[in-house]
Amino acid sequence: MKFGIFGGARSVPGIEDGYREGYDAYIDSVIEAEELGFYSSFLVEHHFSGMGQVSASLNLLSFLAAKTSVIRLGTAVVVLPWHNPVLVAEQAATLDLLSRGRFDFGVGKGYRHNEFAGFCIPIAESTERFEEAMTVIRKAWTSEGRFSHHGKRWHYEDIILEPAPVQRPHPPLWLAAGRPESLQSAARENYNLFLDQFQTLEVIFERLRIFRDALSAAGRRYDPLGVGVARGLMIADTDAARETAIAQRIKQLEVMNSFGQAADGKEKSSMVSDSDLRKAAVDGVLLGTPDAIIERLKHMEAEGVGYVLLSSRDQESLRRFARDVMPAFG
Repeated sequence: MKFGIFGGARSVPGIEDGYREGYDAYIDSVIEAEELGFYSSFLVEHHFSGMGQVSASLNLLSFLAAKTSVIRLGTAVVVLPWHNPVLVAEQAATLDLLSRGRFDFGVGKGYRHNEFAGFCIPIAESTERFEEAMTVIRKAWTSEGRFSHHGKRWHYEDIILEPAPVQRPHPPLWLAAGRPESLQSAARENYNLFLDQFQTLEVIFERLRIFRDALSAAGRRYDPLGVGVARGLMIADTDAARETAIAQRIKQLEVMNSFGQAADGKEKSSMVSDSDLRKAAVDGVLLGTPDAIIERLKHMEAEGVGYVLLSSRDQESLRRFARDVMPAFG
């Protein structure tokens, strides 16, 4: 089993130059994660939240590429309906070059209604825009020489991508998916898969089963390192600390669930957690002592999970995980 980290910088509220403080802390955490032996670091992209989340993920990853040497660097995810696909392909290829082939290209359709509203793009168009963008990006990365594209949303005439990515034919492609049709599409279209951090293990295992069945139908072999399961990490050594962690997680879920649905509550993303927030908080994270977390990970491993991406804003928990949990998995 391999372990990566998942998340992003946040501005530090209430202080002057809070963005610099937050970004510096995040950069230091990724540098240390490499030293601790973590395999990868995946960075989110969000807009208009008012929470100081990362908006320019490829920029920040380019800086991290210069500060690290072996840890893989990825996006989780670039939301393609908001971007010019050729510009994204050029920027991602540049990052692959600067990192010397350490880049993982995670993409998604987006799920936050406020972000689509902010960009004045109907969320109902997300799938159509995503699919055309990926057609353009794949063509840009695999065409020999110049190419053209004329679609519904994008038109390019006799262009060439510069630079080409280091990894050939292109960096590994990762798709964030949750609905059955999206999981099946990921298998057919040769994506690796992200499974989100908000669902209970029961839901994660069911989504993994759907993906594996679709892989088999598509003639692809299941690779445990081709599915990254995101999990919150909360190390708690006492019952009181555990209850405090659960309460914190419930508050986080309330905020994230509000982002994942329309204002009227009628449209909900697959990212929205179980309505029983305590159940979601307890079962959706790696929570408790290191021994309890090892037991939970062994259960996940027995179900076919081989790659876990940890989300934690507590650097000491990541240190303890590296010291007390990772050795149990080779």
